[in-house]
Amino acid sequence: MNSSSAFRRYRLPVWLVPVVWTLALGLWGLSRQHSVWRDEAATWQVALRTAGEIWHMLGRADVVHGLYYLLMHGLFDVFGPGTTTLRLPSVLAMAVAAACVTVIGRRLAGTWAGLGGGLAFGLLPAVQFHLQEGRPFALVTAGAALSTLLLVTVLAGRGGAMRWAAYGGTVLVCGLLNWLSLLILPAHLATLVWAGAGRGIRRRWAAASATAVAGVLPLILFSRGQSDQVSWIPPLTWHMMIGPAVLLAIGGLGALLDRPRAGRLSAAVVGLPLLAVPQLALIGLSLAQPLYVDRYILFSMMGLALLIGAALGAVIRSAAPRFPRTSPWILPVAVAVAMAALVPQSLAKRSPDSRVDDVLAVAAEVRRLKDAGAAVLFVPAARRDTELVSPDAFAGLRDIALQEGPEKSGTLKGVEADPARIRTAIAAQRRILLVTDAAEVAKPVSAERDRAKAAALKERFTVVSDEQIRGRRVMVYERTGPAIRLKEDAPAPSRAPRWAACGPGADSWAT
Repeated sequence: MNSSSAFRRYRLPVWLVPVVWTLALGLWGLSRQHSVWRDEAATWQVALRTAGEIWHMLGRADVVHGLYYLLMHGLFDVFGPGTTTLRLPSVLAMAVAAACVTVIGRRLAGTWAGLGGGLAFGLLPAVQFHLQEGRPFALVTAGAALSTLLLVTVLAGRGGAMRWAAYGGTVLVCGLLNWLSLLILPAHLATLVWAGAGRGIRRRWAAASATAVAGVLPLILFSRGQSDQVSWIPPLTWHMMIGPAVLLAIGGLGALLDRPRAGRLSAAVVGLPLLAVPQLALIGLSLAQPLYVDRYILFSMMGLALLIGAALGAVIRSAAPRFPRTSPWILPVAVAVAMAALVPQSLAKRSPDSRVDDVLAVAAEVRRLKDAGAAVLFVPAARRDTELVSPDAFAGLRDIALQEGPEKSGTLKGVEADPARIRTAIAAQRRILLVTDAAEVAKPVSAERDRAKAAALKERFTVVSDEQIRGRRVMVYERTGPAIRLKEDAPAPSRAPRWAACGPGADSWAT
């Protein structure tokens, strides 16, 4: 019995298997031992704000993620804050993407190709990482998958005005979640040209695409004013091109096995542009301004999954005439081998050490070390995220550098006082907790306020406790002499410890 007849006999939709598979992979170790890292902390602390406070912040920072923050705010209101609420939307979104990959693969290359692509999608390392990430990239991937399925549907002759409207609306929502998702449009255009789509279809696609781009354009233009939030992205290097080159090589091999032909819709005609065009386009954009971060084009992994599925389907079809009894086992054996090979990596991605740091572990350490009357400092200021996510752990501690809180200032980390006032506030304390980065990930401080903190601590305080935990460091300082009020015009030394972060306080960016 072949796979198609088996699914017909039991009346099971083919896409159900990859959906269950992806959900299982997503729910496996979902809490990551109750850890939350800095990027997710940005989602958490913004989602706790009121809608008005979020809107106020978007005018100053992170407007590119505004729709996602509002969505998570609603979920936190309904289900309460927690790692499950934070990450479950990404799990469900990836399951939707896996279903779309399966349906596309089955329509274009048969049941085995659809199943293979859907199962492969959930196993891809990049997908496994973002499957449990409280950020918008899985939702963008789901939307990109749905828009690709709608495009394949209309190319197969089953399209109408409603499907084109749904296509444009889906691309629009994806663009509002992350406007770099619009790079899927040139990929779809390449598919239209390669498949020999008629002039009427191309006109309808152009109209739907133009409408979506027009809807996202205000966000793109406004976010230009927040482009400093991607200043941490390094310029392109040859080393950074190794990963995309490997992906394109694997995808190219899968396309060859699918034997694509111009003028015919196939898995390769859809999958190869979906994989290659966003990668190459983002590389091209990064030549003008550094922007290459693979999660911004996570949706391109759907193309790789489609091509892997097409290759598996081609192998099974070739083996079936000679080995009719054993050929159906090729797919489950391939999935089992891949799963076994990826077990170490899968386990690593579900541990707290898979991310740069853990704000919840730091909060627990602060709760243990704090005592009545102590003050707290953050170096850099973005490390305040641990207090914003776990305010109870910091109860009783005075944030002596903070001048205006994040909610009132419309920022992610708040506004700190000028360096002279910070030095004066430090000199008046008896005991201070410092939250900073672990030594292995820290860089020399560069901000003037952080240099002032370091200088004041070094001059009048002694370290009595120094704990490093999951990428961060909690140091306890006690004053060595009587409180002294420093002159506000006292200069801060130019040298300071290696405290600063190795990246932005959160995955916040705009171009």
